[in-house]
This record gives sequence, C-alpha cells and structure tokens, in this order.
Amino acid sequence: MGCLVSTPKDSGENRRRPGNVGEVAVFVPGLRIPKPVDFFQPLGNSLAKSLVERLSALRTRIVVMAGQESLMGTKPRRTATQHGGSTLADLQQALEDYLPVLLGLVKDGSQLQHEVHFAWVNQEDDTEETAISNSWYEVLSVLHLMALLSLSQANILLIPKTSADGYQPKVLEESRRASIDVFLKAAGYLDCAVRHVLPQLPTELRRDLPVDLAEGVLRGLCLQALGQGVDIQLGMAIDSTKATLAVKRRLACEMVKYWHQAQDNIMNLPLENGWGKKHQLFGKWKYVEAKAAAYYYHGLILDEGKSENSHGMAVAALQAAEEFLKQSKTACEAFNITPPLSRNPPPWGTMKYLSEKIPIDTSSKVRINSDLYRHERIMEAAPPLPDFALALKPDEYQLPPMDLSWN
Repeated sequence: MGCLVSTPKDSGENRRRPGNVGEVAVFVPGLRIPKPVDFFQPLGNSLAKSLVERLSALRTRIVVMAGQESLMGTKPRRTATQHGGSTLADLQQALEDYLPVLLGLVKDGSQLQHEVHFAWVNQEDDTEETAISNSWYEVLSVLHLMALLSLSQANILLIPKTSADGYQPKVLEESRRASIDVFLKAAGYLDCAVRHVLPQLPTELRRDLPVDLAEGVLRGLCLQALGQGVDIQLGMAIDSTKATLAVKRRLACEMVKYWHQAQDNIMNLPLENGWGKKHQLFGKWKYVEAKAAAYYYHGLILDEGKSENSHGMAVAALQAAEEFLKQSKTACEAFNITPPLSRNPPPWGTMKYLSEKIPIDTSSKVRINSDLYRHERIMEAAPPLPDFALALKPDEYQLPPMDLSWN
C-alpha cells in the first residue's frame, strides 16, 4: 500500500531555505525537490533494462535541474536569467517528458507502483523529507511541481519592467494576458491532482502526506491562481474605456470569492514554518485587498442610485473600501517581513489605481454625508456585496497517455 518514511527537519541538511526571495507579485510556496532514486534494484528483474534506464535518466535530469540554487530560492530575476532564461521552461519540459513514462508504473493497478521508494524534500512542511513507496505519490509530486513552476513563470511575467524612458515601471499588456493563461494552466495541474490523483492513494496514506500536498493546500493554490487571474482581468478592465462599473464590480466580487475560498482551504492547516506562514499571510493580504476593490466599485454603483438610502449605503461601502485598503497594507507588510523576506514590486495595475482613487472618492462622499455614519460603525453599516457566479475555471488538464515504450 506504500511505505512512508518522514525525516524530521533537524536530521538533514537538504533544505536550503533562502533568506530573501526578492520581488513577489505571485506567491510561490517553496518548491518540493526530488531526491535521487534507485530504479535498478527494485525494477531490474521486472522490466527491460532499457526502460529502467530511461526512467532513471529522466528523473535524474529533474533532480539535477530542480536542485539548482536559483530554483530553490525561486527568485524570479535569477531564475529567468539562468541558461538564457530557459531554466523554468527546461524543467517544465523535463517533467512533461517524465510523466508518461512514470505512468507505466501504475497501469492497471500494477504492483510495480509499490516497488520504488520515491523521496522528496518538503518546504512548507516541518518534516525535512518524505519518502513513499507508491508511484501515485510521485505523480502527485510531479503535478505539484509543474503547477508551482507555472506560478513562478507568472511571477516573472508580472514583475514590472522599467520603461524605455527609464522612469515608470510597467507590466506590458501582452505579459498580463500571458499570465492569465499561465494561471489557468497552473490551476489545471492542481485541479487534476485533487480530482484524479489524490483519490488513487489509500486513505491512510493521504493522511500521512506532507502538508505541501494536503488537499487543502492543493485546492488553496488552485483558487489562488484563479484569484490572481481575475485580478489581472480587473486591472485590464480598469484600463479599458469600454468596461462598465458593473463589469468591474463583478470581477472584484469574483476575486473576493476566490480568495475567501483559498483562505478557507489553508487557514486550518499546520503551516507553521516560514514558507507555510508566509503562504497563509499572502492569502490574508490578497483577500482583504480584493474586498477593498469590491466595496469601492459597489459604493460607486450605489452612489448612482436615486434614493437617499442608496447614497448612504454608498458612503458606507466606500468607507469600508478605505478601511480594507488600510488593512491590506498592514497585511502586506506582515507578509513581506515573514521569512523568507520579500518585497513588493513597483506599484502597478489594480491596486495602484485603487490606492489612489479610494481615499479621494471616499473623502469627497463622506464630507457630503458626514452625518450618516460614524467611523466605528463602518463594517457594521457596509452593505453586503452582490453574489456572482465564479466565471474563471482551471484549464482542463488530463494525465498524458502512458508512454509507448511500456508496450
């Protein structure tokens, strides 16, 4: 059924946590790194030598590439420049090449799936290393790494680049559009892991998985990717002269739901070390930030109403938006100072716009209607946000066909 061995964090030297991960537009939890595996001893008498050699070569390539210091630290600028900017893409391709061959070990419930002892170094879990004799655990770990590499790619795309004139940092529109596709791809890997791979593991083994691979973390990361995709969509709507306030409010409210669900999935998990705590704080920051955007556009739409009550609710919504904006700045600071340290990229997009507009618009409305609401009643008086169906869905990712070499 799969033998499990967990090694406490103080028993080895495999984990190399960076002290600083640089600019973070997209949070990427510490990558799980595969350790070398011996395929020949358990499989040498069961499979053709050429097939065992192929499995070994494909996985060894991944071990070498994933173990690079640049990837362990997940610093976007260092990672992007390694080997001409191809390190992430090369590792992603190596995983895609490995997966069809690996799936031969689990075909038709083969007992071979229990023969190889797969070991990975954990980052979010307090356990240093988890080794399990179950090939579905290896499939799950590969999908998780593919998703996190996609999030790393999105982070690179969304770090503002200095413009040609050397002044205003910008994220080009093509980079924003490309990031949405990458977010959906990452969400697709994670959705596949939850729906099609986790159920293949025995219940008792699922309980013993490192917290990095807990169902709540996988679901939370999937929702995080979708939430950040909607954030980019909102920023593009803000830049568009054709997008109405109703469209912007819908996107902001969708973003609130994604981040709320992401938080629900990870808040009760034992994410207590540096990476894990940082993961939780990122969700809290983005959830509060999303509420600031949603209440702002909700307030603007309410202010278009004809009744005095509508104007009063508009004031309360805008005041709530300003309060959430303040809370988001505090949450952002808490996230950045939690090890490994990080910093914000130069301001751009949705929150740059809202950070400038919310205080101005709230101040003007509160002066006119200052008798309606007291500051201490802001949250109590804020009207409920409208409920919208979630529109952004993960890409439909399916496990690839088993490699023909198994035939």
